[in-house]
Amino acid sequence: MSPELQRANVGIACDHLAPIAQSHELIVSHGNGPQIGFLAEEEAAFSSVTDAPLDVLGAETQGMIGYLIEQELGNRLSKDRPIATLLTMVEVDAADPAFEHPTKPIGPLYDPDDAAALADLNGWTFAPDGDRLRRVVASPIPVRIVESRPITWMIERGCVVICAGGGGIPTTTRDGVLSGVEAVIDKDLASALLAEDIGADVLILATDAAGAYLGFGGPGPRLIEQAHPATLLAEFRDEFAEGSMLPKIEAACAFAVRTGSPAMIGALADIELLLAGTTGTRIATDVEGIVVAVDPSEREKEPRT
Repeated sequence: MSPELQRANVGIACDHLAPIAQSHELIVSHGNGPQIGFLAEEEAAFSSVTDAPLDVLGAETQGMIGYLIEQELGNRLSKDRPIATLLTMVEVDAADPAFEHPTKPIGPLYDPDDAAALADLNGWTFAPDGDRLRRVVASPIPVRIVESRPITWMIERGCVVICAGGGGIPTTTRDGVLSGVEAVIDKDLASALLAEDIGADVLILATDAAGAYLGFGGPGPRLIEQAHPATLLAEFRDEFAEGSMLPKIEAACAFAVRTGSPAMIGALADIELLLAGTTGTRIATDVEGIVVAVDPSEREKEPRT
């Protein structure tokens, strides 16, 4: 969580984003799980003050991470290319059942004894993450990007926009009044909604993995090269971990169905190839069923021609 390490990682990301920004309109969103969890820990350490709610902490992370992306990306682009970070509120339904079933992981990993102590002290909920535990919070479905109009205005003027960070600042509307809510919205679902609102040609969900896999974590994982949204969700939904790859699959499928445009899932280092649609996992309505990469051992058995 050191500022130096965060800046270094942002710099690596911007090395790959800059070439895209030079020839395309680019809108950047980002996660904030480690950062918002770290801030929540800091808040809980001060017994003499009231803890800041998750919507306020989300706004803080948008400013912090957006600043780093804006500066590092700006150092790689022409000085006359405008870049702006916009604090973005995202509205959710106050009656969303997610509030009764926390699934979104935030913060660091804990040993069971430490997690139990924090659960007793702060009323936090924890879930397994590998062989350790991680705090989970409510992750309601995003229904509206509050700042979608100003985001569109900036894009139309050639600005690279950094927005909807961490899934957006979670808000609800009651009797016409907008207010914050204790939640962390999934960044992928919020990004898909934003991409739909602004008429994006492609949604790229960049991560550490080369794409979405069947049998991930097992002895023979198989990369999904292409898939139709209906096939993926109806027949293979259980293949993807909740709070990890599943939200990416759901976001990609929602974007593809609602817009008719493709969504890509793959490694950040391959982002130019993802944009071209030549690597990673492509989810689109023009695909029939699902196409899975052939296992190399099976490929060797194919007859040579």
